[in-house]
Amino acid sequence: MNLPTWDLDPKFDFCEEHRVDPDKKVSLKDTATEMEGPFRGKAHGHAFTAKAVAEIQSLQYRTFVEGQQSLVIVLQALDAGGKDGLIRKVLGQMNPQGCRTFPFKAPSSEELDHDFLWRIHAAAPAAGKVSIFNRSHYEDVLAVRVEKLAPKSIWKERYELINDFEALLAHRSTRVLKFYLHISPAEQLQRFKKRLDDPSKHWKLNAGDYATRDQWEEYREAYEDVFEKCNSKQAPWYIIPADKKWYRDASVAAIVRKTFQDMDPQLPAVDVDIDRIRKLYERAESSD
Repeated sequence: MNLPTWDLDPKFDFCEEHRVDPDKKVSLKDTATEMEGPFRGKAHGHAFTAKAVAEIQSLQYRTFVEGQQSLVIVLQALDAGGKDGLIRKVLGQMNPQGCRTFPFKAPSSEELDHDFLWRIHAAAPAAGKVSIFNRSHYEDVLAVRVEKLAPKSIWKERYELINDFEALLAHRSTRVLKFYLHISPAEQLQRFKKRLDDPSKHWKLNAGDYATRDQWEEYREAYEDVFEKCNSKQAPWYIIPADKKWYRDASVAAIVRKTFQDMDPQLPAVDVDIDRIRKLYERAESSD
């Protein structure tokens, strides 16, 4: 049986393909929610993702041991956009000793007693660590805006505060990657149906999801403003076509891997006498 031979190092720049251009106004309505990139189908994409994840694991280990740099990965999407699946299949494969996921939900009463970035800053990674934000500080200019949880006079000032916050992270050698998982209304509804038909997924059901569908245009406009106002070289946005889950996983894995490669983490210099350690080992082995 001849197994397919796939190119697992395709000459395709995922960063360039999906990075939001800071000089252009984004129109999500005109942005693809589905593509296959350089892949010849799902199996090819899965094989690429597996290789990329293995390399991410190695690079994350080097980052952890180096203890000088850190990484924040922001995930934003409309309901059923695939954040949990992406974490489970790709990002969650990193060593939990140096990586933690923060699922930001509606703020608690204590969090509301502080500024909107208080809980976010507390989740920022220490040197050598990775933080994954499942939703993030951007909800304070997205949901807060669309759901009218605060007046415009409050949320419109937050764009600049967010930019300052991300610049502060960058100043502390923290990379910031921001992914918007872009799905179509039709694909979202299909995923809602799968949840409804699968009892093991009933815990995900929420009547509020359908109310949000009625606000699709308002959310789209809010996201487009975010991409225009909070997109920098040090904290870029990537819009990931997410109708095909396997492509979503492959493209995010490729971008995270490239970011780690650019960080180029180094193992610490050896400051012990290797020959002496080897002799101690050989002595211990001979006396065992």
